[in-house]
Amino acid sequence: MASRPVVVLAGGVGAARFLRGLVRAVPPDDIVVIGNTGDDMWWHGLYIAPDLDTVTYWLAGVADEARGWGIRGDTFTAQAALATLTDASWFQLGDRDLATHLYRTGRLTSSAPLHTVTAELAEQLGVRSRILPMCDEPVETRLKTDAGDLHFQEYFVRERYRPRVREIYWTGLDAARPAPGVAEALSASRAVLIAPSNPSISIGPILRVPGMRELVAAVRDRTVAISPVIAGRAVKGPTVELLRAEGIRPDALGVAEVYRDVARGFVLDSADASLAPAIAALGYRIAVRPTMLDDGEAAREVARAALDILQQPAAA
Repeated sequence: MASRPVVVLAGGVGAARFLRGLVRAVPPDDIVVIGNTGDDMWWHGLYIAPDLDTVTYWLAGVADEARGWGIRGDTFTAQAALATLTDASWFQLGDRDLATHLYRTGRLTSSAPLHTVTAELAEQLGVRSRILPMCDEPVETRLKTDAGDLHFQEYFVRERYRPRVREIYWTGLDAARPAPGVAEALSASRAVLIAPSNPSISIGPILRVPGMRELVAAVRDRTVAISPVIAGRAVKGPTVELLRAEGIRPDALGVAEVYRDVARGFVLDSADASLAPAIAALGYRIAVRPTMLDDGEAAREVARAALDILQQPAAA
């Protein structure tokens, strides 16, 4: 880890798309990623860590970027065979992806902590940045919906986020603590970036780990958040629906209000420029830029804008 790293709080695809730009603006060795594990689950005896794997695959250059998840060019022979054996085959695992889960599960059941296994997988894939889980302890993001009480993956993948969400809650948080290395990275950081991930179910679980919000708040003056909402719409997924479920205004201003106690800088899309004065009034230093992360160069510009905010005079 660099002596003064750039730390990123990260969810899944939105964070991965952002990180492919950040590594063009900052040396990859200087980056520490703190990843959401609230989406993790056991699936047919295997421990699956979707957000950690998505970030790892994108930084390794092997991700299926068009699909957004999994490994580019993967095959699904095992998945097809599983579908003949059980109706519980809605969560798709490619064959090469399956190897990741087999390795992780074997190491975890041999008493290796999640942060160690995550580092091993990243190293084996040639990732130069450090990837940390938010915690080693199991935490589940769950939703009370019109279709029942669901694990996030059931809601997102199986139900395709169609049921109305009445409440989001988490299990396991009471026993959780920031993973080893998290506090040190945040304290030593020269910048902390909150990726344009879903504030409710990607960044929210990270900040809910006991002690985590205080760690980030302690470095608030060097923390910048990037809005995942453009003109009141999410690029992908149920961000707007889940913000509404939590009673949060589903636009860039609402996101800024969520992060007000942990961030001083905020990047919003040009389409939301009219919200800039209200966001600045919350005490933020702001940047207004096109934030669609369509390619690595566009993502680099967003990352650069976030880092440049820290050079602005402090907001009143």
